[in-house]
Amino acid sequence: MGGSDEGTTVSHLPEEILLKVFAVVSDTRTRNTLSLVCRSFFRLERKTRTSLTLRGNARDFHLIPTSFTHVTHLDLSFFSPWGHALLCPSATAAFDPRLLALRIRDAFPRVTSLAVYAREPTTLHHLLLSPWPELRHVKLVRWHQRPPTSPPGSDFAALFSQCRSIASLDLSSFYHWPEDLPPVLAANPVVSASLRRLNLLTTSFTEGFKSHEIESITASCPNLEQFLLACTFDQRYIGFVGDETLLAIASNCPKLRLLHLADTSSFSNRREDGGFGGEDARISRATLVALFSGLPLLEELVLDVCKNVRESSFALEVLSSKCPNLKVLKLGQFQGICLALGSKLDGIALCHGLQSLSVCNCADLDDMGLIEIARGCSRLSRFELQGCKLVTEQGLGTMACLLRRSLIDVKVSCCVNLDTVATLRALEPIQNRIERLHVDCVWNGLKESDSLGHGFLNFDLKGLDELGDGGELMDYFGDRECENSSKRKRQRCKYEMGVDDSFLQSNGNGNGFYGKSWDRLQYLSLWIRVGDLLTPLPVAGLEECPNLEEIRIKVEGDCRGQPKPAEREFGLSILACYPQLSKMQLDCGDTKGYVLTAPSGQMDLSLWERFFLNGIGSLSLNELHYWPPQDEDVNQRSLSLPAAGLLQECYTLRKLFIHGTTHEHFMNFFLKIPNLRDVQLREDYYPAPENDMSTEMRVGSCSRFEDALNRRRICD
Repeated sequence: MGGSDEGTTVSHLPEEILLKVFAVVSDTRTRNTLSLVCRSFFRLERKTRTSLTLRGNARDFHLIPTSFTHVTHLDLSFFSPWGHALLCPSATAAFDPRLLALRIRDAFPRVTSLAVYAREPTTLHHLLLSPWPELRHVKLVRWHQRPPTSPPGSDFAALFSQCRSIASLDLSSFYHWPEDLPPVLAANPVVSASLRRLNLLTTSFTEGFKSHEIESITASCPNLEQFLLACTFDQRYIGFVGDETLLAIASNCPKLRLLHLADTSSFSNRREDGGFGGEDARISRATLVALFSGLPLLEELVLDVCKNVRESSFALEVLSSKCPNLKVLKLGQFQGICLALGSKLDGIALCHGLQSLSVCNCADLDDMGLIEIARGCSRLSRFELQGCKLVTEQGLGTMACLLRRSLIDVKVSCCVNLDTVATLRALEPIQNRIERLHVDCVWNGLKESDSLGHGFLNFDLKGLDELGDGGELMDYFGDRECENSSKRKRQRCKYEMGVDDSFLQSNGNGNGFYGKSWDRLQYLSLWIRVGDLLTPLPVAGLEECPNLEEIRIKVEGDCRGQPKPAEREFGLSILACYPQLSKMQLDCGDTKGYVLTAPSGQMDLSLWERFFLNGIGSLSLNELHYWPPQDEDVNQRSLSLPAAGLLQECYTLRKLFIHGTTHEHFMNFFLKIPNLRDVQLREDYYPAPENDMSTEMRVGSCSRFEDALNRRRICD
């Protein structure tokens, strides 16, 4: 390719053009292949490589590559054994950690963004002894408990003393105490003033940052443009977030473009229906108006309150007028967001520039409110609906029709009137446009053997545009409900309205029926409760997904009260009908059960893992992330023997990530997977065990497995 004399080849192009070509290649394997073509390609690839994630064993840290001198984004958070303190004698044999830190600095002199697992404060102290002069962005990772003997703020002392011009700090995956950070920010006013992005959305918090801590942080960082925070809006707790805190944020940080405030209870995957029966947040309508008026530059806003915020329609109208650049909005437990009382748009429907909208636990949002949102927010490309119990299939279907030209990312979850079949039926008008989709696997009696007739949706979109008014639209659609509501689970809902030819050509197959194929769907996310089967999924309406590349399945529930499943397997083998499926995330981390103490007649977690993983070997997966079930009583999330045996049947795997622990002899099963290149064990749940005797916590076991893995000959 580089040395042919029989004509012009790619290597004859000017270097300026080749640099631009190489710069747009993002796939790591493709870049590595390009670098092996010839010396000039190697040099160009290294010159355009700006991001690098280092893996491997920390004992070999002194062997880090020295050819990536143009890297600006460096990730050191995935070294194995994962979770060990980096740059300490126990993890790096007998090498001086200060010399290794200098070697890192020399190998990557242009680093501007750094991610590192900082289990001990000494990690950052050694790593930043010779700081990068252009370092602007830092992400710290730690799932282990904060060292109790460490002085307050010691985790951040070296960072703030050595990096004087840091602009972004990400602590979303870093367990610490909320009271550690505010004093350090106050003691370093120059560094605090330089911060533009601060991510404190730490999911391991139980109560989050208190009101006085939030006020102190925002007062120390007046130039923040992005602020993400975990807190509590529950007034039963000391330091809850209320009117005064929100007003302080708007007053102290008027330059905010992104504001994300999430109640810590939203991290627990609660699935109960939202409603007016819960408690109210201490947030008034006047405070919301003042907050929105004080942040005119907002482009993204998330208020996941988890407590009722009533009569919010007027405040959201102020949001639409005071924040004209708003593109992303998520509201959790806001009530009255869209009244839909007449033909005039109101509330959230006036936010015409929105491209992404998430509505969670809005108890009074009904079909007409959903239609009004679709009429007003006509640019939506992403829509999330969660816990809205009044929304039905008809409202969601009408919204899908109105947004058929823009909507490509949809999530529907915890809506009692929208089971799997109803949700997929409502999305038929845009099923050939959707690229990302989440649905709950709620079958309501549907079985794999059931045969659903594929109906059609006949919406007269021109008629919708002409009507466009709340009262008339209600009458128009109200007369066209299905005659027999008991048949909605078995047949497609029909709407007796004409369809123009252009719409049929772009959305149907020319005969009034929509095709079953989800042509552009690339990512599918599913939630399913423990004890249910995955097998009805194709029958429900997802039988043809020719371009589906990645799937995430979250299994949730308590196994301890479940009878033994009647079927042999959960149903992963049914996914073999998707020809392009290569990546899977199977998350059983919120599945609880017995490890060694199962009573008579109850299955322990090893048998449940056998049930979940049976059939996974029939899939042609390239990458797999697996979260084993857990026993809360002993805080253990460990891979069992049956699970290890079933995972070794995935012969096409190249990457395997176990988000838990296992034993060394179980790990040896994975050596039989011929093309496996990358295996990691991660205890990325809080609190990560301190003195676990599994492979992850034993350096020798992990090192022996990695040596055996690297000795194998891999064809490609």
